[in-house]
Amino acid sequence: MDYLIGAANNVTDHETNMEGKNPDASSTAPKLLTPAQKQLLKRQQELEYWKRHSKQLRSRNLITGLTIGAFVVGLFSYTILSVRQEKIMDEIDDEAKIFVMKGPRTGANS
Repeated sequence: MDYLIGAANNVTDHETNMEGKNPDASSTAPKLLTPAQKQLLKRQQELEYWKRHSKQLRSRNLITGLTIGAFVVGLFSYTILSVRQEKIMDEIDDEAKIFVMKGPRTGANS
């Protein structure tokens, strides 16, 4: 497709064909492309590029998604296991109960 754009840009109005005549609408010489046609060609090239590389892009996205998912599941599992094993609050609660039971006796709590 790039060769069409390059060839079309090289054509000028004063060129002649092999018979010495000016090219007309029936000749096979490439014509100048309008900006809309150039944009269409560019979009077609981009579409071809994405069609060719979509499989590779999908596989990269899948690998990235699985990696992020594994990280999230691992972090969640680690957090749950560490909280489950944590007994600091239970020990503090037990100490508070013992202190209340053995605490000094006053007129208010006896």
